[in-house]
Amino acid sequence: KLAEAGGLAPDDRVELIKGELIDMTPIGSRHAAVVDRLTEAMILRFQREYQVHTQNPICLGEDNEPQPDVAVLRRRGDGYAHGLPTAEDVHLVVEVADSSLAIDRDIKLPLYAGFAIAEAWLVDLESNRIEVHSGPQPGEYVHVDRYRPGMTLQSPTLGLTLDVDAILPPL
Repeated sequence: KLAEAGGLAPDDRVELIKGELIDMTPIGSRHAAVVDRLTEAMILRFQREYQVHTQNPICLGEDNEPQPDVAVLRRRGDGYAHGLPTAEDVHLVVEVADSSLAIDRDIKLPLYAGFAIAEAWLVDLESNRIEVHSGPQPGEYVHVDRYRPGMTLQSPTLGLTLDVDAILPPL
């Protein structure tokens, strides 16, 4: 509502988390490359089943409008033109983290779990790994699988497998 009322500049990069506006960190080239690779892989795999939402907001209650790097959503006739996706629409969220690692791990993942989003991935560019979180409980995911280059990632909820090397660019 603040953006619609002109309270934010068009180039302001913020997310609404727990009622507060949080500045989003700048996107570097490695981060952008991973988001592009994930988006392409998801679209190729899910183009008929699901809608792939890239760096767009999702509505989690009145006080939260995070913008995951990638979200896999149920298909809706209007393509979400008449309302943002809500937790019930989201099958998977992906956060790509470099300088945003603490916010993604400590704030956003517990938020997604609290809204019962079935699966969340944290692509940790610092550690060069992908964490697949599943089994949401209030405030946390109870199951975490970690994948490194040379491994094949398996999604426990979507039946998706991906070569980690195809997602993480070389250091």
